[in-house]
Amino acid sequence: MDEHICGTHGVHNEIVDKVSKVMPDEAVLYEAAELLKIFGDATRIRIIFVLCQSEMCVCDIARLLNMTQSAISHQLRVLKQARLVSSRREGKTIYYSLCDDHVKTIFYHAMEHVME
Repeated sequence: MDEHICGTHGVHNEIVDKVSKVMPDEAVLYEAAELLKIFGDATRIRIIFVLCQSEMCVCDIARLLNMTQSAISHQLRVLKQARLVSSRREGKTIYYSLCDDHVKTIFYHAMEHVME
């Protein structure tokens, strides 16, 4: 029985009704969960951090993170597919940057939370 969890009052219908009215679709919640999984990789977090500082090419990111260009390229592909990172070409060089300020906001909120 769940009596010990909710006490003697049972379900709080007013609260349940209020929340159910604003509850997003399962599909939206699923997409949010998938997006947050992208942030669940330390290498991708490191790449997001450096791109918060400056637009960079693969070779600069690889040098800065002491990783191979191929490893960085792989993670950038994942970040790009998730629409967190965009790229632009200048001659033969491709520069990567964060898609928008939402990415910075998510990242900085996460950092703030873990540093409390």
